[in-house]
Amino acid sequence: MLRLSCLTPESGLGDKGEAWYMATFDSTKTGLKTLLDEIVDGKIKLPDFQRGWIWDDSHIQSLLVSIARSFPIGSIMLLETGGEARFQIRPVEGVKLDVESAAERLILDGQQRLTSLTQVLKLTSPVTTKDDKGKDVERLYYINIEKALAGNSSIEDAIFAVDERRTLRTNFGRDIKLDLSSQQKEFEAFCFPCNQILNSDKWEEGLMAHDPSKFSRYMEFRKGILNAFRDYLVPLIELKKETSKEAVCLVFEKVNTGGVPLSVFELVTATYAADGFNLRDDWYGAAGGGKSGRHKRFADRALIRDLEPTELLQGISLLHTYEKHENDVAVGRIGRDATAVSAKREHILSLPLSAYEKWADKLTNGFFEADRFLRMEGFHHPKFLPYRSQLIPLAAAMVHLGERWLEPVIREKLAQWFWCGVLGELYGGAIETRIALDLVDLLAWIDKKDAAEPTTVAGAGFQPTRLDTLRTRTSAAYR
Repeated sequence: MLRLSCLTPESGLGDKGEAWYMATFDSTKTGLKTLLDEIVDGKIKLPDFQRGWIWDDSHIQSLLVSIARSFPIGSIMLLETGGEARFQIRPVEGVKLDVESAAERLILDGQQRLTSLTQVLKLTSPVTTKDDKGKDVERLYYINIEKALAGNSSIEDAIFAVDERRTLRTNFGRDIKLDLSSQQKEFEAFCFPCNQILNSDKWEEGLMAHDPSKFSRYMEFRKGILNAFRDYLVPLIELKKETSKEAVCLVFEKVNTGGVPLSVFELVTATYAADGFNLRDDWYGAAGGGKSGRHKRFADRALIRDLEPTELLQGISLLHTYEKHENDVAVGRIGRDATAVSAKREHILSLPLSAYEKWADKLTNGFFEADRFLRMEGFHHPKFLPYRSQLIPLAAAMVHLGERWLEPVIREKLAQWFWCGVLGELYGGAIETRIALDLVDLLAWIDKKDAAEPTTVAGAGFQPTRLDTLRTRTSAAYR
């Protein structure tokens, strides 16, 4: 086993802005049988942010062929439980646990392969998958022993699937080409069930009793094919429990290149679920009635009806880090020693549930006040909003200003900042850094007499004659 400590630049940010994190992991090889045993025992599970199992029949058969020929199938990445990165978890699909057990490790990479192998090699029920036309089907997998013994080039043809009745049918299901519906028929066809690969004692006893003349041939098959599965070693990378939550999420996104990217909202939902808080219900409302979610409250107001949950999380991150920043400054920490105000992804992922609970309702009201401000500025339909992203620092500022924003001097500064961002077209690109700077600068400009203008005000530039040439309806200035 190789133990590595990896100091990775540009991988994440600490509370004070250091562009690094320490990730500790083990690199080794583990027997396939050991991994699958731990999965069906509940020692290895899935973090709930992992999407469902989606492999089709052809992928499953190709995977079985690769192992039968001792080809590499790629590495597996697991996360040791018990650390900072806590997620709601679930068993691998198809696994039924009589007693709920505590997981020791979670699957970060390799879900499709491990789920496929678990269902084929460890479970007796048919595998629910899809055929080459995308139709839902139920399959059980077999190996034709004589074809498998014909040589490596024949193994691909030797591994096949039958339907849930253990039959292979032709003529649109009317004619039975092969019937394996009983162990007796398996012996007669000399076809071995894949769910017996890791423990074939009972099947061997039955074969010996049924037809001893085939047993020597079977033993060749056992030595050449079954042992390829039983002795197969899977490359394994295990992230240790000391790995930070942000690092775990970042690593998951880097290795999850084949699936649909997860939003920061889904990742935060998974982490809060470990503490018993359902973020999805808080946003969309609980299923079956009850309290409506924040989304419904925003949807009732035209100008903010399209607000995304990630934008709410960005605003909460601003408020949480701004509070920590101000506390640091109050005790004499300045510059790099003070917490950075941020709405970047890695800081959202590190938001504690306590921060969400403290700021979510306040920020929701902040967005309502931002809606009120926009109406006073002449907006009445979301399609005319130049930049929805500019609402995030505006709403966060409203949380701190309260009703004070209605004072003429303060409202005039808010309007100046807002229109400089619009006509200067300063919110058109990556905005995480700008919204953080704007919140700090805007509040200082409002509350401190000697404070400089916000960067968005000082850096705005606009030529009035450009109004005569604007043609792009999606541009902020046109709107």
